[in-house]
Amino acid sequence: MKVTSIDRRQFIKTSAMAAGALMAGPGLAANSPATKTEEIWACLLHLGMNSWKDVPLDRAPADASQAFKIRCMADYLRTDESVWRALTDRLGKSGANMIIIDMAEGVALPSHPELAVKGTWSVEKFQKELARLRAMGLEPIPKMNFSACHDSWLKTYQRMVSTKKYYEVCADVIRDVIDIFTLNGKPPRFFHLGCDEETAEHQKTFELAIVRQGDLWWHDLYYLVKQVEDRGVRSWIWSDYCWNHKEEFLRKMPKSVLQSNWYYGAEFDVSKLPERRKSRVQTYVDLAEAGFDQVPTGANWTVDTNFRGTVDFCRKVCKPENLKGFMMASWQRTIHEELQKGLEAIDQIEAEIKRGA
Repeated sequence: MKVTSIDRRQFIKTSAMAAGALMAGPGLAANSPATKTEEIWACLLHLGMNSWKDVPLDRAPADASQAFKIRCMADYLRTDESVWRALTDRLGKSGANMIIIDMAEGVALPSHPELAVKGTWSVEKFQKELARLRAMGLEPIPKMNFSACHDSWLKTYQRMVSTKKYYEVCADVIRDVIDIFTLNGKPPRFFHLGCDEETAEHQKTFELAIVRQGDLWWHDLYYLVKQVEDRGVRSWIWSDYCWNHKEEFLRKMPKSVLQSNWYYGAEFDVSKLPERRKSRVQTYVDLAEAGFDQVPTGANWTVDTNFRGTVDFCRKVCKPENLKGFMMASWQRTIHEELQKGLEAIDQIEAEIKRGA
């Protein structure tokens, strides 16, 4: 697919056409997205996958595992549309009410068509998909990870972190994505900014490691949050920066930013965890005591009991008014080899919804 730039007028026209298609679609009234008071049951699914390595796919070691190669950058969109359809159809029937869409290079952005790859979806195609998801009762929420550990989708701009050009591109991307998700003048409720795992340890195999620290990390986070909030949308981030910067995080993090701490193990008793893992569970408690709104995140990444454990633990330690719901992040890619594990993750969401009914 050849991706070309479109001007803002054409972009707005495309958005309006997609909105009209949605309003004409069947079952909209009976399957409205999650309301502001309804508990969130969300699933993270990946449209784009250039978020894990800055090593080009054709330069991965010859003996590298398939999992490693999948997580390298590629110059084409690796999402299998039949797998995407299978996952989203299953999610629509599960009782879940929200889908977090990891965008990355998945959609051609009007302001920066150079970020697209072969097979990147057009705005029109993606907005038709948003209409289908909404008609199934799923509230679509955008996610673009701006962590320097997970921003390979930014291509050359990933090496310009904290420069004037970088800030310009980030603002453009956020604006475009919110415009794409806006329906009838209403923007998405949330925008997930990622912001996880920006450490030297997580980038030890990268060709170039970039780690913002101290005031610069906060400056860039505040900048991203402002771009989102100025558009009438609430920012949402991963909370793992708190693991190693607890006092600083609790003091400086705006309460307006929705938090998703994550932990994927089976044991939730902090006294039984090794030292390096204690903070992962303790952060749920710390955020709760500090009054942050949370959407705790579990997975079937390592064990099949984690999501239920996350729900049970967080219902005990979080105040109901701050516990906004739960997210499943199985981290399975949208490819046939990982489809079954992705479907099993959605089954776990459905099981928890039914258990609490």
